[in-house]
Amino acid sequence: MGRIIQFLKDWMLPVAIAAGILICLAMNCIGWLDAKVEPSFTGVVKDLQPVLVALMLFLQFNKISPTDLRMKRWHLWLLMFQTAIFIALAFVTTMIPVSNPRILIECAMLCFVCPTAAAAGVITDKLGGSLSETVTYVVLINILAAIVIPLVIPIVHPSGDSTFFVRFAAICMRVFPLLVFPLLLAWFIRYTMKRLHEKLVKYAGWAFYVWGVTLCLSIYLATGALLKSGVSFWMFLMICLVSIICTFIQFKFGRWTGRRINKDPITAGQALGQKNTGFLIWLGYSWMTPVTSVAGGLYSIWQNLFNALELYNQRHHKG
Repeated sequence: MGRIIQFLKDWMLPVAIAAGILICLAMNCIGWLDAKVEPSFTGVVKDLQPVLVALMLFLQFNKISPTDLRMKRWHLWLLMFQTAIFIALAFVTTMIPVSNPRILIECAMLCFVCPTAAAAGVITDKLGGSLSETVTYVVLINILAAIVIPLVIPIVHPSGDSTFFVRFAAICMRVFPLLVFPLLLAWFIRYTMKRLHEKLVKYAGWAFYVWGVTLCLSIYLATGALLKSGVSFWMFLMICLVSIICTFIQFKFGRWTGRRINKDPITAGQALGQKNTGFLIWLGYSWMTPVTSVAGGLYSIWQNLFNALELYNQRHHKG
């Protein structure tokens, strides 16, 4: 039993990924499950996932005070990097007619501009990085994305159906409630209920295990989106390649920046590399060529495999 528990601690993320994929395949490929269970089960998963994300954030936010959130120089470098790549790729798309190469560039656009996952702090904390600096970057990049994306999207997909303010409001409603409410609640408890706050801090480490369950549900939804995307096999392979390259570049550039500026490659690497892939999928399906949403599901797999390997190496290096 001890070996099983240790295995789950070491490889919880890939186990969660495999479980999410297998559950989705069962739900979609077994006739009676597909007909009678899958629709309601998927509905429950969609409702439960944001609740778990909010719980996970609340647990980790209890470790952070308002004075901990300070902008660092590496924050600025990564913000400029994400924005510059996104805008540059957007202008490249304007020179390419609608085709598979253009779709692949759009996939890369989404991978680079996608805000940092709110859960990035959980992994960063486990790896020994700075939770407060990660949360600061999560807030900053979400604000930047809410402004930049509505301004740039019309360049790629001109449409008179919505204005900047409509797109801005849609993004804010998508990302900020889950980010802001847990943070404010944690701070309210910190300054009004000291004893409760002290008890909650002791359970902050549970956020990692809540993240494992949340990841399983996220992969379930992402796999379902992949199965229903209708993308061809060869296009799927090309999107796989693009998403892997984007994952590699962002984790590596983040670590390089952190190492050069403040001697902390872990925090900057996770801040840039770990993405809110649910937002990426929604953005691709809502405002870009719908097939680009496939990149979100694939990026989720690659980033969590990378995280699992890092956690394994860190745990056994300590040992």
